[in-house]
Amino acid sequence: MTPAARIQSAIEVLDAVIAAARTRGAPADRLLADWFKAHRFAGSKDKRAIRELVYDAIRICGPVPASGRAAMLALSRESEAHDWIEPMFDGSQYGPTKIAPGEQAAEVGYAPEWLEDRLIASGLDEEEAAALLDRAPLDVRVNRLKTKREAIELPVEAEELAAPDALRLPTGAQVQQWEAFEKGLVEVQDLGSQLACAAVGAQPGESVIDLCAGAGGKTLALAAAMANRGTLVAADTDRRRLSQLGPRAERAGAEIGDTVLLDPGREAEALAGWVNAADRVLIDAPCSGTGTWRRNPEARWRLTPAELEKLTALQARLLEIGAGLVRPGGSLTYVVCSLLDEEGAGQVEAFLAANPEWRAAPPELPLGTARGAGIRLTPAHDGTDGFFIARLEKA
Repeated sequence: MTPAARIQSAIEVLDAVIAAARTRGAPADRLLADWFKAHRFAGSKDKRAIRELVYDAIRICGPVPASGRAAMLALSRESEAHDWIEPMFDGSQYGPTKIAPGEQAAEVGYAPEWLEDRLIASGLDEEEAAALLDRAPLDVRVNRLKTKREAIELPVEAEELAAPDALRLPTGAQVQQWEAFEKGLVEVQDLGSQLACAAVGAQPGESVIDLCAGAGGKTLALAAAMANRGTLVAADTDRRRLSQLGPRAERAGAEIGDTVLLDPGREAEALAGWVNAADRVLIDAPCSGTGTWRRNPEARWRLTPAELEKLTALQARLLEIGAGLVRPGGSLTYVVCSLLDEEGAGQVEAFLAANPEWRAAPPELPLGTARGAGIRLTPAHDGTDGFFIARLEKA
């Protein structure tokens, strides 16, 4: 494909991404995969170039662009590294049509204006906000149920990170094709996510509940911390994601005491047997995902004030449900991959105000800065995805 043809292809994909953002359709990575499947003439270099153009354009646009074309023009005009793009709008075969007089580029920025305002109000300066859209590194967790970080041998050189089992790999490493992955020696997991699991403080022999387990990434880390001794319960409302935990646990050699499929709105009923019984509860709550924009930059186009309000209401309810499962003297760890205070520090502040029998017990982590009653991790400051982590103790 010619450079102009690659640009036009990226514009077509961007149009699909923009439409999906407005209608809560498929994510960008799936739309790219579908486009490549339908255009098999594109070679590996073409695919790589198109993917990079798509994601670079998504990252540079703040509000949802009017079109993929407007997004591509913004990329060319605002990024010196991409100033070669606009001359390709020359009407050549398979390339973009010529630029019309007065044709506007998309608006650049970190996010839609209302969301930028919320991030500023949550204490993020320009450097921190810009880092939310950097490219994410590739981190893995060495599975201590099967090996140790100092003993593992990998096909590439890896950097040891602050979490005791964390390694950072070169971007593009095909981890899931490695023998070490197939044997369950490593799991792909961001450093920040690993630190969130460490904050739980799970110990062998304890009873631990992962209340929002999803596909089980943090559940597996908890099993390793517990050395497969004790009782570990994984619960979630998503049947499809929860069903992925079984095969993953088998590969990792992790013992999960029970998996509980929750009925949305009636979660407490399925967990009635655990009321006041768990030593530790982890709530990795559904959230806006503002801390994961490095991986899903178009997510900021999908969030609305109304959706954020629904999420904060759900988080508050999950905190109450999780608190009811903790035994006296036990702890609850609340985690969101968000940097908005209404989902993090503000959420915990409201819970503590309404529940005087609980107190904040911030975890001692090697990274992060204090934020309210918890710890905040950010890409700019800590080199992780963005997280808010709070540990609370019951009297």
